[in-house]
Amino acid sequence: MNRIIFGMAALCVASALAPGAAQAAAPTTATIITNAEVQKVLTLGSKAIDHNIRVVDMGQGYNMSIAVVHRGPTGVQPSRTPAESAAAAAALAKAAPCGLKAAPAGAKIIKSGSISHDSTAETYVIISGSGTLVTGGTIVDGHRSAPDSDVTTTLNGPSCTGDVTGDQVLTPMKVGDIAVIPAGVAHGWTGITTEVTYLSVRPDPKHVLPKAGYKYPGL
Repeated sequence: MNRIIFGMAALCVASALAPGAAQAAAPTTATIITNAEVQKVLTLGSKAIDHNIRVVDMGQGYNMSIAVVHRGPTGVQPSRTPAESAAAAAALAKAAPCGLKAAPAGAKIIKSGSISHDSTAETYVIISGSGTLVTGGTIVDGHRSAPDSDVTTTLNGPSCTGDVTGDQVLTPMKVGDIAVIPAGVAHGWTGITTEVTYLSVRPDPKHVLPKAGYKYPGL
């Protein structure tokens, strides 16, 4: 992958613009994100999973976020300091509940760490590794992303995270595969033996993400 070009012909477009959204002047150039920049972001964000690289004005009343996501083996928790663990536990305790309180009797629950986003769709493009993508179903015993969390303010907008039950679809994903995930559809991973890394293209018709011109710190 030498270059990733996002211009007027984007991988994923919003199905509808926000009512009354102001129309900005149409961009006259494409935005280029090199593989070197993608790899640098992965290095700079080594303690994080999800990294918003840039937010681009698409000139039709909405912006587009381009991110790169790196996930390690399924079931292996990232190392945390005691302070980081305490902060995570405190944030979880304050999080508002979402999804089903419990799965129906006899229903299977998949431990996929799934998430659904209220306002943003995603297009995944796998660039290294492999795993099984879990899509659909209903989140069980979920928690809302905090209003001031990176998930809400920078990555995906308001979201619900938890395991899932119901009509899930499990799809093995490898390099070159693409997944298009509408807003509101739960999605997560299982069966990652080493790692999976993918680009995520996120249209932002409701302007819940950073403003156009955002660039990952350090680029």
